[in-house]
Amino acid sequence: MNTEFRYRLEKGNKKHLCPRCDEKRFVKYIDIKTGKYLPNEYGRCDREAKCGFHLNPYKNDYAKMIWKQEHGNEINFKPKSTIYKPKPKPKKSIEFIPVSELKKTLQDYDKNIFVQNLLTIVEFPFDADDVERIISLYRLGTIAQNGAISFPYIDSDQNIRAVQEKIFDATNHTDKSKKYHTSWLHSRLKYSQYKNKPMPNWLETYLNNDTIVSCLFGEHLLSKYPYNPVAVVEAPKTAIYGTLYFGFPEQPTNLLWLSVFNLSSLTYERCKVLKGRDVYLFPDASEDGTAFNVWSKKANEFQSRLNDTTFKVSDLLEKFATDRDKEQGKDLADYLIKQDWRKYREQQTKSNLKIKPVENLASEKSGASERRLFSNQDLQPVVDDEIDFFEIKNEQPKNEQPKNEQPKNWNEEITELESFFNNTLIPDKPLKMNQWTTIKNCRRFINSNLKTVNSNNGNKTFIPYLNQLQRLKEILKENIK
Repeated sequence: MNTEFRYRLEKGNKKHLCPRCDEKRFVKYIDIKTGKYLPNEYGRCDREAKCGFHLNPYKNDYAKMIWKQEHGNEINFKPKSTIYKPKPKPKKSIEFIPVSELKKTLQDYDKNIFVQNLLTIVEFPFDADDVERIISLYRLGTIAQNGAISFPYIDSDQNIRAVQEKIFDATNHTDKSKKYHTSWLHSRLKYSQYKNKPMPNWLETYLNNDTIVSCLFGEHLLSKYPYNPVAVVEAPKTAIYGTLYFGFPEQPTNLLWLSVFNLSSLTYERCKVLKGRDVYLFPDASEDGTAFNVWSKKANEFQSRLNDTTFKVSDLLEKFATDRDKEQGKDLADYLIKQDWRKYREQQTKSNLKIKPVENLASEKSGASERRLFSNQDLQPVVDDEIDFFEIKNEQPKNEQPKNEQPKNWNEEITELESFFNNTLIPDKPLKMNQWTTIKNCRRFINSNLKTVNSNNGNKTFIPYLNQLQRLKEILKENIK
């Protein structure tokens, strides 16, 4: 038997994934007689100190067995690949941004260029109350040093995965005249605040995360609004405009607007939290329909992998964007901001979500009076009208559904609730409903939910609002006792 030198380590710089450490530092054995690789485990990892894995075909009878098989012997030989169990790669933990860092940004809205533009500069300025609501909803903040707005990426467990910081110009487009017009909170801290002094432990660990933006912008709203259809756009700014134009998600039939952060960041890992939803994708305009085609392909993939989930891609910009607009990569926000948002609010979003072509909408200027600027006193910084974000734990409540079939209308239940709340002392302080939810303003919470159930009496979609009021009633009764 002469098998000497038949099996050699492959020459050159080509490397493969090591079966033990899973790093691309593995040199395979090759059969010089056939020119083929040996089974995957035969080779040597060149990370000798940290791994050192080496499986030699001459030292485990592989060469001998192959020689016998080629000479007519029936050998029941199992390649090493069937019995070798690679060393499992340890799962790397993720470091999150502390809530205390986010809280530092929740102020100075009078210096926030993007926010001030919405109030005074855009062609159809928005109501101050709506701007306050959008800030509260998405936890938008300010970087006072340069007037940037911060867009926090908060996951469904309320962990802060990343915070993008962006400087806008007077037209609410990215101000590319600024050197650092788009940055991230962790980068600013590393290169500015902690440039010449030790970084805090969380930041050192955070900088080693494999992925920075690992969730959707607005993802934290999914559990709060479990029934809304979802719209996904490329940039947080577009999600903000979508909400301001098409309505807030308190109405379950309204879209809940989320975003990735660019075209390629629409991935299955980020979108799997949308399981069970109706999802509408709005890619930016692009030359030759590249963005539309990329997201259409991904939509088909995601839908095949997520049961009870539908993905539909809007071709609105493909149909109505000019060639120049496609070259510039304009997004839905670029068209919306030229229109009067009041007309969009008047249109109740239909179930088929057909959006009226923007080119056919009137663009007369609003006669709105001059808007006030936000100051620290004018704007209550990012405290939700109803829910205290900072007391939400890393667990989510199950949606409480009525055990028995609901009657055709809730007249009796509503009357009983109205009578109870009118004759009960409502606390002025925040009230904790359960381990996940704290009501910040009980009176506003009651009025808002009563208005919703009265307007949608008997509509099963709105049962959660009735349940919330009934739960609050029980809590108040217990407190009275």
